[in-house]
Amino acid sequence: MALSMSPCPALPRSPVAVLLAASLLAVTCGLATIVQAQPAAKAPAAGNAPAARGGPQVPPLPEGTPEQLLEFVEGLQRPATRPRSREEMMQYMQDVGRVSVEAAERILAGKPQGEIAVRAAKLKLESLMMLGRLGDEQSAAAMKAFAATLVKGPSPELAREAERLLLVADAQEMFSSGDLENGAAVIARTAAILEANPDDGEAAGLAMQLASAFEQVPDGGALATESLRTFAPLLAKSENPQIKEMAASFAGTLRRLSLPGNPMQISGTLLDGKPFDQAALAGKVVLVDFWATWCGPCVAEVPNMLEAYDKYHDRGFEVVGVSLDEDRDAVVQFVKDKMIPWPILHERAEGAGWQHPLATFYGITGIPQMILIGRDGNVITLNARGPALEEKLAELFKDAG
Repeated sequence: MALSMSPCPALPRSPVAVLLAASLLAVTCGLATIVQAQPAAKAPAAGNAPAARGGPQVPPLPEGTPEQLLEFVEGLQRPATRPRSREEMMQYMQDVGRVSVEAAERILAGKPQGEIAVRAAKLKLESLMMLGRLGDEQSAAAMKAFAATLVKGPSPELAREAERLLLVADAQEMFSSGDLENGAAVIARTAAILEANPDDGEAAGLAMQLASAFEQVPDGGALATESLRTFAPLLAKSENPQIKEMAASFAGTLRRLSLPGNPMQISGTLLDGKPFDQAALAGKVVLVDFWATWCGPCVAEVPNMLEAYDKYHDRGFEVVGVSLDEDRDAVVQFVKDKMIPWPILHERAEGAGWQHPLATFYGITGIPQMILIGRDGNVITLNARGPALEEKLAELFKDAG
């Protein structure tokens, strides 16, 4: 499951929203992104009673006041027993979604007013969204229909939430299809939400996730750059200091996206405390790997990197690891256990973890980030992961003997 760093302001979230965020499985460690989607395993329609099975169970919705029903759903955030598999977790989330829709509709049928009405409507929206993400097409359609009524409704808060979730749904469909033709329109809609709600952490988070998603998909680089250039000045207008920080981080991301064909600055402190000398890399093919010991996908790349290092190091290939760990001892032990032969940069105190100066300078929000540099010192690719690394190296060293 993706581990996340969240530059967004801490906001109260419903249990369904928390589970929905947890369902965004990623192949990087860092910000969860809207590009990820769950397998479209058919989920039972909302409102059906959960079937008996192994794993954590969701009890039937009890009778009670609106407040009691909302409290009941709140308690479903943490299952009584831990899921033993991904399948059990997905099934539990489906059951939570169905019971949550039932609770929300029961509350809304009583025509509540004020905060209860808002909470129930949000619960229904988020629950239908989650069920749709888990493969229930009927729930996905129901979410869009319900959101459309809220956009035109009397509550500005619900209209904002509905517009945001409609945008997320459309973005997910776009990324799932691989057709980015509507990318500019999605960026414009996101910008409109940001402009109308400059201090809204949810809107700011959506902007960051969208830019990150464009960056991760094939042929999305131009749209990633467009989104960053569009969103940065809007985020900078916010009175919220954390949102302003996001605007500053966008400058780093733009710097990274501009690297292909240009030199990359590499500096920092080695594990032994000595400063790193970039001049030693002159004339070499270099892989810069932003990683951490706690990042599963990062660790999974290590065997491939070791193989490439053994094969090409004597012919002019070097690796520079940039550890985003906060625990220096963990890095030292990992390097020892895995017999890592290349230099590792790691900072202490304020420069540790995601605050590593190189990570902030280049707007690193997800790892592993593996950047390949040619002999001329210019960046070749920002995504030299898995088979792509060997393909690039084979091409670069084909005449090197």
